[in-house]
Amino acid sequence: MVSLAALWLPIILSAVLVFVVSSVIHMFLNWHKGDVAGVPNEDDFRKAVGPMSIPPGDYMVPYAGSMEGMKSPEFIERFKQGPVVSMTVMPSGPINMGKSLTQWFVYSLVVSVFAAYVAGRALGHEAHYLSVFRFAGVTAFAGYSLGLPQSSIWWGKKWSSTIKSVVDGLIYAAVTAGTFGWLWPS
Repeated sequence: MVSLAALWLPIILSAVLVFVVSSVIHMFLNWHKGDVAGVPNEDDFRKAVGPMSIPPGDYMVPYAGSMEGMKSPEFIERFKQGPVVSMTVMPSGPINMGKSLTQWFVYSLVVSVFAAYVAGRALGHEAHYLSVFRFAGVTAFAGYSLGLPQSSIWWGKKWSSTIKSVVDGLIYAAVTAGTFGWLWPS
């Protein structure tokens, strides 16, 4: 068994490397360019929706409110007629990339801590690179990817976007696993 304290370096370095790799993927490779699209007649949409002052949050249109409401003929008809919309409203104002990037780095640290915990409990100090890679990699993949399909299953997110994000998670997991394998204490 290897303690979390003994794994501080691979925890931090793997999070830093994932941060760098994700920056390259999102800023230079255009891999996610087609994940979202603008609505037709964006100006008209903004004029229609803007005065509603919808607070930040997640919304569904039409909205039933309950399981019983989903069975009502009125709801079923509204759902048939459309539009059917699942949307996230964010706060107005400038985009705060600093906040988002900080949250992403903290999230990467959390995934690395879990990878360290699982690998550290399963393996000893003299573990082989491939064993460390497997335990840390599977745990990191679970942290980065396994929750993503829920957005396509339940909220209609395009499967192509979800699959690309799962592939991103596989890359981040490989980076994490490689870092742990490389820096595993002997």
